[in-house]
Amino acid sequence: MIDLKNKVAYITGGTKGIGLGVAKALLAEGMRVAISGRSKESVSTAIDELKNDNVLGIVSDVALLRDELNAIEKIVDKWGQLDVVLANAGVGKFVPVDEMTDSDWHQMINTNLNGAFHSLKASVEELKKTKGYYITLASLAGTNFFAGGAGYNASKFGVVGFTQAAMLDLRKYDIKVSTIMPGSVSTHFNNNEPDDSDAWKIQPQDIGELVLGLLKMHPRTLPSKIEVRPSRPDKK
Repeated sequence: MIDLKNKVAYITGGTKGIGLGVAKALLAEGMRVAISGRSKESVSTAIDELKNDNVLGIVSDVALLRDELNAIEKIVDKWGQLDVVLANAGVGKFVPVDEMTDSDWHQMINTNLNGAFHSLKASVEELKKTKGYYITLASLAGTNFFAGGAGYNASKFGVVGFTQAAMLDLRKYDIKVSTIMPGSVSTHFNNNEPDDSDAWKIQPQDIGELVLGLLKMHPRTLPSKIEVRPSRPDKK
């Protein structure tokens, strides 16, 4: 997939943060990009920011398979193909396990883990046709547990395991599958408001460059699990 011009990508959770940063990087390479979010307002705001004719905005809740099936149908109806899927949508609730609500637990599992499955389930037949690329946005929390992270850890450990098994299942179709596991990223995640104090963190555009690197890599080579972290920790 070294020549990316006019290739078609779908990014879940693409209205802000990492998803929006990746969308900008792919559009700059001449790709056609569909982004999804859970609300019409968030999708419209992102489309206005991107200001590109090669963007399609879709309202989809990845926790619902029917929404993802509808999203893929819209993409293929518009562009006739699907080459790349980035399962990026995610939420986090960070509380001790004895204080975690049933609702918080299920929201993380349904969005982070079930959502990754739904995005792949909905798109896999199209990816078979194009010998495409499926990428999940996991986290270093998918291999490093921490206090207050029981639900988030469970979902991201699950995403890593799911993606690695899917990689083994799908490479016989020449579908490449990778998971990206970032550490601290400067986004609005967990109600953060990015500012100059986040300069030490990974930036969304850095993940965009990483995704482009994967897509441009020779087809014979597959970085199936990529850990990425800030070069230096915050100096507090």
